[in-house]
Order: sequence, then structure tokens, then C-alpha cells
Amino acid sequence: MRSKKEILDIMAVFNKLDSNPRCELNFHNAYTLLVAVVLSAQSTDKGVNRATESLFKIADTPQKMLSLGLENLKSYIKTIGLYNNKAKNIIALSQELVEKYNSEVPANREALENLSGVGRKTANVVLNVWFNQPTLAVDTHVFRIAHRLDFSQGKTPLEVEKDLLSVLPDNYVKNANHWLVLFGRYICKAQKPDCNNCPIKEFCHSADKRI
Repeated sequence: MRSKKEILDIMAVFNKLDSNPRCELNFHNAYTLLVAVVLSAQSTDKGVNRATESLFKIADTPQKMLSLGLENLKSYIKTIGLYNNKAKNIIALSQELVEKYNSEVPANREALENLSGVGRKTANVVLNVWFNQPTLAVDTHVFRIAHRLDFSQGKTPLEVEKDLLSVLPDNYVKNANHWLVLFGRYICKAQKPDCNNCPIKEFCHSADKRI
């Protein structure tokens, strides 16, 4: 695992290039963000955005989603992987938000993780993006990049999250998921990393480095 100084030096490069990175999922409020993140599991942000463009015009609150109903919801998201199970979870969490939280998305981890279909990663994204909390969601991009750059050798997303939280200051924690996701999505791609255009190539010792 890299030294804390090296990790911070790499993050400083990302910070210089983009000090205010944004989530690429489209959303209008905390609820639509939550739904979009639930839909994004094992799916691309672009695919989710295509599906939710029409969906969120008619169902951008828990009550509207419940009025839409399960079968109609499925018709909007059927292009997304695992859509049947995701639709059931979205209807269930919408009901839970209405009954337990006055239709508002709660701003704490325990409450979020108790909602149907919401795990730690989804909770971290919502807390970070909407509630501006220094949380770090570890998805497949973050997990892969953290290993490739020797930020962590953790065997689980939670272990990787803990390793990163142990060295990053809050301002870097707030942006780390976005930086690593965008880096993994557009530069350090799994199958064909674009090493010639990599802003941190001088720090990279990966076996598949292409320089």
C-alpha cells in the first residue's frame, strides 16, 4: 500500500484538475437521487439517465411513485439490468418513506440503510451528493482503481473504504468517489487504460501500464 503522502499527492492532482466533481446521474431532489442510485447498481449511469428522463417527469416523489405502481414503473426501467427486483425495492422504499419519514429522505446512514434495496454504497452516495457529508462510496470503479493504484489491498468495499478514510482529509473524502469513478470510467479503463492521457501516470506502477 502506498504511503499517505503519495496518496495525498495523487488526490492533489485530481483536485487541481477538478475541484468540484459532480455525480453523473441525473436527479431533481433527494428522492430522485436515491431512486437513481438504486437503479445504478450493476448498470451504467447513462443507461439509468435514459430511463429516468421520462420516469422522473411523472414520479419525482414517493407518493407519485406509489401512484404510478409497480407494473408501470417496470415499463419505464425495463432497459436497466435487474429491473424487476429494483422496481420492487423502489416501490417498497417509497412506501417506507411515506409511512416513516413523512415522504422525506432521511439524512442519516442507519435510516437510509434500513430502506428496501439501500446498502452502504447507496447510502454513502446520497449522504455525500445531497447532504454534503464526507462519505466515500466504494463501487466497482473505486474498488478497482484503489487496488490498481495501491491505495488499498482490502478484500471488500468496506475494507477499501476504511483504508481510504484513514488517510484522506474530509475535503478529499467528499470528492474521492467522483474523482476515482470518473478516472476509472474515462481514463483508467478496465480493459484498455488510456495511459498516455493519464494525469497521474508518473505515480502509476501497474503491470498493465501502457507507456
